[in-house]
Amino acid sequence: MKRNNSIDVMRGLVMIIMALDHVRDLLHTTSLSQSPTDLTTTTPALFFTRWVTYLCAPTFVFLSGTSAFLSMNAKQDLVATRRFLLSRGIWLVGLEFSVVNFGMWFDPHFDVLILEVIATIGIGFLILSVLLKLPPRTIGLIGGLIVALHGLITLIPVPENLLLKVLRSLFSPMVFPYGTGKLLFVAYPPVPWLGIMLIGYGAGRFFESTEQSQRRIFLKTGLLSLGLFSLLRGMNLYGDPVNWSSQKNRLYSFLSFINVTKYPPSLQFCLLFLGIMFLILSLVQGINNRWTGIVRVYGKTPLFYFLVHWYLIHPLVFVMVFLQGFKSSDLVFGFNFGRPKTGSGIDLWAVYLIWLFIVLMMYPLCKWYGAYKERHKEQTWLRYL
Repeated sequence: MKRNNSIDVMRGLVMIIMALDHVRDLLHTTSLSQSPTDLTTTTPALFFTRWVTYLCAPTFVFLSGTSAFLSMNAKQDLVATRRFLLSRGIWLVGLEFSVVNFGMWFDPHFDVLILEVIATIGIGFLILSVLLKLPPRTIGLIGGLIVALHGLITLIPVPENLLLKVLRSLFSPMVFPYGTGKLLFVAYPPVPWLGIMLIGYGAGRFFESTEQSQRRIFLKTGLLSLGLFSLLRGMNLYGDPVNWSSQKNRLYSFLSFINVTKYPPSLQFCLLFLGIMFLILSLVQGINNRWTGIVRVYGKTPLFYFLVHWYLIHPLVFVMVFLQGFKSSDLVFGFNFGRPKTGSGIDLWAVYLIWLFIVLMMYPLCKWYGAYKERHKEQTWLRYL
C-alpha cells in the first residue's frame, strides 16, 4: 500500500507534540500536585503546554481508523483485513499492559495498570473487525452518533454495583482495585474513542482523492467542525460536562472557552481538536520540503516512537531526583512515576529543553527503524511495530 504523505506528516507532528506532555508529566515541578488546566492555579504557559497536546490522541485514533480503511481498500480482502485487525488489536492491548505500563511507571510490581490510548486503539480494532462488512459511510455514521451522543450516558447515575461499574467504564474513566493494593485505571474509556476511530474509517475515502480535493474537503470540514464547536460552546447547553465561564480577565475567559473535557473526549473536545487536525491536513497537502521530510520520519514509525520514547524519558526522572539530593528510599512509584512525594521536579523552561532533546534523540532511531522496515517488507511481524 502506497503511503499517504499527509497522514505521515500529521502523525509525525502529533508524535513530536506528544513527547512534550510526557516530559511535563514525569519531570515538571507541579505535575504531581497541580492540573495544568485548572484555571484557579495554572498559568497561560502551563495551560497551553498541556492543551496543545490534546491534539495528539484524537488525531492518532482517527488516523488509525483511516489507515485501516486504506489497507482494506488496497487489499480488497475482507478476511485478511479482519484477521490483521484482530491480531493487531490483541497485540496492542498486550503491549499497553506490559511494555507501555512499565515504561510509564517503571514499577516492576505493576501496582497501577492504566488503560490508555494504545489499548483503546487495540479494542477499537477488535470492534472494527466485526463491522467491516458494513459500508464505510455507515461505519462513519455510527462513529459520529457515538461521538455526538455518548455524553448522555455519563449523565446516568451508577449505583455501587461491579457489573454496572464495568459497563460504565466503557464510557467514562473508572478505577478498579484488584489484588492487594493494586489499581486498574481505565483512563481512556473505549466507546468514545471508538467513535473517533470509526469516523476516521468512514473518512478514509477522502484520502484517496487528489491533493486538491483533499485540501478543499479538509479545509471545509475543519472550518465546519470549529464552527459547530464555537456554537455549542457559546450556548453552554450540550457537548461538554463543564461549561465555560467569564474569568478574571479576557485571556483566562478565552482559556475557559477552549478548556474542554478529554476524559472522556466530549463532543466539543472532538469538534475542536478534529477540526484543528483537518485544518492542518489541508495545509500540508502537497508540501514536500525539508521540514515535512523530517516530520514524516516520526510519522512513519509512530508505535516504535511511542514505545521507545518512554524509555528515554523515564530514566531522566531518576537522574533528576538523585541530582536533587534524594535517595532511593525516597522514591515512590505508581502515580508518582518513582519521584519522591514532594520537592522534586524541574521548571517549565527545562521541560521544553528536555523535550527537544528527546525529539532529537528519537530522530535517528526512527529513521533507522523506518529504513529497516522498508528493506524487509517480507517480514510480516514488522507490521505490528
